[in-house]
Amino acid sequence: MAPTAAEHTRKAVGLAALDASGHLSPLAITRRYRAPPPRSRSIRVETNPSRQPTRHFPVPTPQSPREATVAAAGAALADSSDGRPPLAAAPSLDWTRPRRSSPPSNWSGSNDVNRSGGKPKSRCTGDDDVVIKILYCGICHSDLHSIKNDWKNARYPMIPGHEIAGEVTEVGKNVTKYKAGYRVGVGCMVNSCQSCESCNKGFENHCPGIIFTYNSVDVDGTVTYGGYSSMVVVHERFVVRFPDTMPLDKGAPLLCAGITVYSPMKYHGLNVPGLHLGVLGLGGLGHVAVKFGKAFGMKVTVISSSPGKKEEALERLGADAFVVSKDADEMKAAMSTMDGIINTVSANIPVAPLFGLLKPNGKMVMVGLPEKPIEIPPFPLVATNKTLAGSFIGGTSDTQEMLDLAAKHGVTADIEVIGADYVNTAMERLAKADVRYRFVIDIGNTLDKAAATTE
Repeated sequence: MAPTAAEHTRKAVGLAALDASGHLSPLAITRRYRAPPPRSRSIRVETNPSRQPTRHFPVPTPQSPREATVAAAGAALADSSDGRPPLAAAPSLDWTRPRRSSPPSNWSGSNDVNRSGGKPKSRCTGDDDVVIKILYCGICHSDLHSIKNDWKNARYPMIPGHEIAGEVTEVGKNVTKYKAGYRVGVGCMVNSCQSCESCNKGFENHCPGIIFTYNSVDVDGTVTYGGYSSMVVVHERFVVRFPDTMPLDKGAPLLCAGITVYSPMKYHGLNVPGLHLGVLGLGGLGHVAVKFGKAFGMKVTVISSSPGKKEEALERLGADAFVVSKDADEMKAAMSTMDGIINTVSANIPVAPLFGLLKPNGKMVMVGLPEKPIEIPPFPLVATNKTLAGSFIGGTSDTQEMLDLAAKHGVTADIEVIGADYVNTAMERLAKADVRYRFVIDIGNTLDKAAATTE
């Protein structure tokens, strides 16, 4: 289908300014936006005194008289004495907020987020772009970190979501891999420099100019928004296709959780039949790592601080063994038995005892992101030639390879499907680890209804 000159209608589940309790505001469902012209993109946010966003709005460099006025308003709000924007005194504020990615050659459009009037809009389709109607989006734990600004890099307003599954509705004239109706997905990236050594080797995830699916600044200075919304426009290179046998709802979390554990298993030699793989942590990442380990023909042992997960690990997920990390006898019995460990834990835990589980020359690969630095005792590493490594998602070609292998072996995520109006509750439950093992928002069937009830 040829690119259209028309703008695309879009609604959002989680356009996050945070309230005082740190929750995504349900009113975010009704906030509307559309793409502005390049370099002067803005959003109009309808505010509510009871739903106050945090003070982390970045103040842009003025590019025009209108933008200068906007920047000053933003600075005044950010500098308010109590740290909270005085929204009651400003029921409607213009913020210079960008949309996403480099403007295509045939780009046109205007912007004004207006709840009372028009529809939310996204920019026109570029020559290399794929327009995707979002049907499902997984909720990753990093979404919770991001909206709470745990990593001190949040840009508000924010639309989270990087486990996007949907259907192609339109493609640019240069697109050859995808057609309208294809079942596709978008993971953690929507752009990169596409010319560095890493990009040329298929490791866009290692590109110094990587552009994340949300809360990231693109090459033209625009900010990206994610999948808790009705549609997304993405460069062809960063779109993957779902195999026909894979359900979209159960496949969506693989675009983050799946590639996050698949990539280190591939590149660190932890995909060889007969080897012994330890999986530390049984959550959104860990349960998928168990499934891939078994798909590779490995012996898999789950290492967890929660004895109550033993039955589920062994009987439901198919792990071969279970070790309670707080049980000294069980840890001792497992010493020097594992060829590698995939560490999925994001909490700060002692890692020295875990090195003892590895055989000489064994590897521990970290894919979780603890908030505080970890302490690494050198002797357990040096004495038996062990390796501590890290791994960060994967390139688009590896992501497609992962999906194809997952479909072949029946690997999907264990999910709880929720409606768009349940997002705030899901975030509260996720903070308590009360999910087995991934929330997935049913965008296609619930977003319009949720938006209608709040308008």
